[in-house]
Amino acid sequence: MSETPPPDPTELLRRFGAGDAEAGDALMGVVYEDLRHIAARHLARERPDHTLQPTALIHEAWMRLDRREGGEIPSRGHFLALASRVMRSLLVDHARRKKATKRGGLQERVALEDVAAPDGVAPGMPANLSSHSNPALEVLDVLALDEALARLESVDAGLARLVELRYFGGSTVAEASEAVSLPQRTVERRLRTATAWLRRELGDGA
Repeated sequence: MSETPPPDPTELLRRFGAGDAEAGDALMGVVYEDLRHIAARHLARERPDHTLQPTALIHEAWMRLDRREGGEIPSRGHFLALASRVMRSLLVDHARRKKATKRGGLQERVALEDVAAPDGVAPGMPANLSSHSNPALEVLDVLALDEALARLESVDAGLARLVELRYFGGSTVAEASEAVSLPQRTVERRLRTATAWLRRELGDGA
């Protein structure tokens, strides 16, 4: 008796983007572990007493994704970057509410080294751009990070998209390269540019 073939993620994404609820249920089963890792990466950047848990963050993000207006999601990498962006938006909303109700209290913080890459420093990034070169820039307000990314998008939407794909969505350089239809060396160079730009923006505002 032959085994049932696993669902095709590309087809599930197409159907989910078209509003197919059944495809959404199947897609959740396929990408749940990816979403869990993304949520854990986001929450690892937050203060230890952060009240949101990975499961709750995934649940809230999925509800937002499920309610989004239909639109093509061409690849798993695109979907994970979109999910990551939604999670970041939820955390920013959470930080804003907390800031509004806790005047003068500590703000949510993010490690600057985590802005560079999930593992610390982007491949090929010059050593003098490492967060360790300036201890004063090692932590930042998560709201400042969100505002800096919004400014980057207004300056160069392509760079901001690469940041979402690579550093927040967890795509490899090869996956990001495929997603934006650029050679890997070009993607690496542009990621270094984005990293340097964000460090300047975040450093100036620290």
